[in-house]
Amino acid sequence: MNGESIHGVRTAMDVALSPIMAASSGLLPSGSLLQSLILLSNEVAFEENSPFVQARTISTMRRRIKLLAFLFEEVQESNCALPLSSILCLTELFSVIRRVKILIQSCEEGSCLWSLLQTETISNQFYQLVKEIGRVLDIFPLSLLKLTDDTREQVELLHRQAKRLEFSANAREIQRRDELVQLMSKNKERNYKNKGLAEVGKVEEIFSSVGLRSLMDCDEEISKLEAEAFKQAGAGGITVVSNINNLISLVMHSKTVIFSKKENENAEETFNLQFQHSNKHLDHSSSSKSLVPIPDDFRCPISLDFMRDPVIVSSGHTYDRYSIAQWIDSGHHVCPKSNQRLIHMALIPNYALKSLMQQWCQENNISMNEPKKPYSSSYELERSNRKSYPSEEPIDHISASKAASDTVKMTAEFLVGKLATGSPDIQRQAAYELRLLAKSGMDNRRMIAEAGAIPFLVTLLKSGDPRIEVNAVTALFNLAIFNNNKILIVAAGAIDNITHIIESGKTVEARENAAATLFSLTMVDEFKITIGASPKAIPALVRLLKEGNPVGKRDAATALCNLALYGANKACIVVAGAVPLLIDLLTDDKAGITDEALQALSLVMGCSEGLQEIRNSRVLVPSLIDLLRFGSPKGKESSITLLLGLCKDGGEEVARRLLLNPRSIPSLQSLAADGSLKARRKADALLRLLNRCCFQSLSHVEMQNV
Repeated sequence: MNGESIHGVRTAMDVALSPIMAASSGLLPSGSLLQSLILLSNEVAFEENSPFVQARTISTMRRRIKLLAFLFEEVQESNCALPLSSILCLTELFSVIRRVKILIQSCEEGSCLWSLLQTETISNQFYQLVKEIGRVLDIFPLSLLKLTDDTREQVELLHRQAKRLEFSANAREIQRRDELVQLMSKNKERNYKNKGLAEVGKVEEIFSSVGLRSLMDCDEEISKLEAEAFKQAGAGGITVVSNINNLISLVMHSKTVIFSKKENENAEETFNLQFQHSNKHLDHSSSSKSLVPIPDDFRCPISLDFMRDPVIVSSGHTYDRYSIAQWIDSGHHVCPKSNQRLIHMALIPNYALKSLMQQWCQENNISMNEPKKPYSSSYELERSNRKSYPSEEPIDHISASKAASDTVKMTAEFLVGKLATGSPDIQRQAAYELRLLAKSGMDNRRMIAEAGAIPFLVTLLKSGDPRIEVNAVTALFNLAIFNNNKILIVAAGAIDNITHIIESGKTVEARENAAATLFSLTMVDEFKITIGASPKAIPALVRLLKEGNPVGKRDAATALCNLALYGANKACIVVAGAVPLLIDLLTDDKAGITDEALQALSLVMGCSEGLQEIRNSRVLVPSLIDLLRFGSPKGKESSITLLLGLCKDGGEEVARRLLLNPRSIPSLQSLAADGSLKARRKADALLRLLNRCCFQSLSHVEMQNV
């Protein structure tokens, strides 16, 4: 087919597409579309970080997107009207590149071991996206665009490569995946037989190849695998979840056997030696080699001590038998860690973990002999009950509680001393221990504050060390659950330091927990004023609302909602640029904070600046109408509140937009009939207001005709 014929076919296509394009609200104007394409392409193409898995595939994909970015920039610079067929192709490319970005993000942010297991599936997803680019370029009218010869040749080359591309996965990653599957199978079998980790060298090699090279890496990987298991639980099936749980088990074993030894060589050994001397839970007869860092997985979440007899409760969490038995005997019927109700009180021995602990103790010359009577008579009583031997005397819960309280107080004072005088490594570990200690129990939080921890934790927020920052801010977040501690935290000057973490924290977790801490502090009315008066607090939350991940955005939105309850803060939130971000979040399914965004908008609408900016939005009203139909009950109430507020007192323009939208009246009528009491009342009020507006418009027209 010659050039003239092609031109004729594409002209005919444009004519045929005209009515479709005119009716479609999903296609952006060409200027906005090109700008969005350029921004999106640059985000994908010029991102420097690459995951360890799929690194080569992602690098190649980024080069392809970079070529398309040059094309988009040149089309924009030509400043010529685009044919409708071009706009349709550009819209399709936008969709493909957005999916490329999501796929790359999932590789970067997800579990690297799970990505390795899924390497063929992920490679196929990238392959299909390249083929989609090729199909779009099949019909892309390059001949109708003003392009330089170099750009045209590059795009044509990309087109030919996409058409010729055949599916292939990285052979080295396939080999690693097969080795990982074999290791999972071997270690699963060894766990059942109470044996240690198989092929330690091979495990370390595979872990290193995907970036797991420290205890922190393993902790992050376990969190990502747990999140993946939760996500797959509803759709992935039992086999998938079982495979993920096997991976979690393998990482936990490896963390203990491989990486704990490496951690022993750093300065934290000194801290742990002193810490173990302070609570005297390891046998005094052990050699000096026994005084090594205790892996976190071997510590009881209640006592934070080495578990002599690990048992599993009905929630699935593991505790030391004595600590959890004392908890249950004290009248508690919930899991201390998850707060889930215990459906039964049976304590099931965790043989797999105990086997690992025994292996670790043998390697470090530590005795696992259970404590004798001088340590705790109630411990032996509980064990005798388990063996169905009669107990001759009741457990002295008052004495046990006092002993536990004294232990917590002594531990808190010891850790605060390390915060005050220790090296950065020791401060990091001490902050971590305080973070754990503050996770459960109001008494713990009170005693930590009484020991003087809060001022030191506040100071550490500006340490510059990522791990110290996250441990310190999370410890403050846990401490703030106790209301009296909120006063101490603010009195220590924490607001500016917490704001600093939200603005420039080194980790996502630190920024999220800092926002959550501010939210907790805003529960006290006078602190809404104090935080709002801080020049950087509200702008920092708005920035997190823009840049954070879904959890961070939720924390920022809820904190802004609380701050907006104080009238003077509303204008500050608007000036900081929150309104456009909140409107965008209404339709951001990935963020998943529609209800929080609606609540924040309805609150800032209470000031004149907020009302004006919300009224100026051209996309808000259609979004609110859709939320009236498909939102949650809370979302529907907030949506109708916003619409009613926008239409009142000079909101005739918004009312006219509502009347022109064919979905608005049916949605309001449905809500007036089936919504909650509050929603029905407001829907009726808005329908009456719209009816008056419509009547006034008709009367005005009739007057003009007369």
